[in-house]
Amino acid sequence: MIPRQLKTELLAQLNEYPIVTVLGPRQAGKTTLVVNTLPDYEYVSLETPDIRQFAQEDPRAFLGQHSSYVIFDEIQRVPELLSYLQGMVDEDGRTGRFVLTGSHQLQLKAAITQSLAGRTGILHLLPFSIAELNAAGISFDSFHDYLFYGFLPRIYDKNQRPHIAYGNYYQTYVERDVRQLISLKDAALFEKFMKLLAGRTGQLINYQSLSGDVGVDPKTIKQWLSILEASFVVFKLPPYFENFGKRVIKSPKYYFSDTGLLAYLLDIEKASQLVRDPLIGNMFENLVVLEALKARYNQGKKPNLYFFRDSQGKEIDLLHSAGRELMGIEIKSSDTWNNSFKQALLQFSDSCYPLVASYVVYSGENRTFSDGTEAVNYKETFKLFTSK
Repeated sequence: MIPRQLKTELLAQLNEYPIVTVLGPRQAGKTTLVVNTLPDYEYVSLETPDIRQFAQEDPRAFLGQHSSYVIFDEIQRVPELLSYLQGMVDEDGRTGRFVLTGSHQLQLKAAITQSLAGRTGILHLLPFSIAELNAAGISFDSFHDYLFYGFLPRIYDKNQRPHIAYGNYYQTYVERDVRQLISLKDAALFEKFMKLLAGRTGQLINYQSLSGDVGVDPKTIKQWLSILEASFVVFKLPPYFENFGKRVIKSPKYYFSDTGLLAYLLDIEKASQLVRDPLIGNMFENLVVLEALKARYNQGKKPNLYFFRDSQGKEIDLLHSAGRELMGIEIKSSDTWNNSFKQALLQFSDSCYPLVASYVVYSGENRTFSDGTEAVNYKETFKLFTSK
């Protein structure tokens, strides 16, 4: 099993809270992480029909049989259990008593806020990061391979063929979960939406334009996006507009939580096709922003990640906010350095807001410049977000 960086934070929070909740997409490795980290805990899957039925019909009796040091997998299937867990942990001062996993935020967020506020630590686990693969001795020479293979654990554990595996993943989990949450009458229409969304990764979202291309109204587009985001299929990168007024663009961008699924939706059947793909810059940006998100989540921290664009065309691909300090990152898929890569960072720091650190993440060698800007290879993106 490839070790997960989140393990350290999971163990830390088990010593601080009576309950720890691990959220993330299907097949990201949540169950493997908690079961292998906590071999002495009882494991209960709420995906199993008879177990789920018992939990729903008589939650008190169900929890009476599983009362201490238990992993409840896919807790969103029986969210009513949370209010009963609240009473149990309030009567008992022990920490680390329950571990919950879930793959859908909408079904859990309200229940956790209402029942478990202050009683649970919340962690997010995404598929493997480049750093986790590298630590396990798995490394690709080209970022095209990372994009194509993606990061689902089963791709590596079972040596699965990426295009086939992500096709099955899409049909088994994405379509199934979406059908459970919305009245999806036309699967082909939804697949068209997914492919069009993949073609717009890293671009400012235009709900009206996307709705026209798909053939549904903008309200439906927004609903489908919220479901995908809540299911960890995509994530939203918000614009940073604090202190910049009306001239700043306020539409978000969307990225995919696994580049392998993105490649599948773009009909990429082998890594070599990516070299000439017109969307390669957007896909590389997806990869880097995703690595930044994983680095933050793996430390148990909120992302605090943004982008910047104003009406005059000034743009920064990625900003990280820590208090009043901003770190800026430009993302370029090139493996050859060009001084123009850092111009947007210097201009932003001079005329908009002083950056505490400026980086260009690309596919070439690391460089440090006299103006303070650093060029960093994409495989080391996580280091920019790792606590010193």
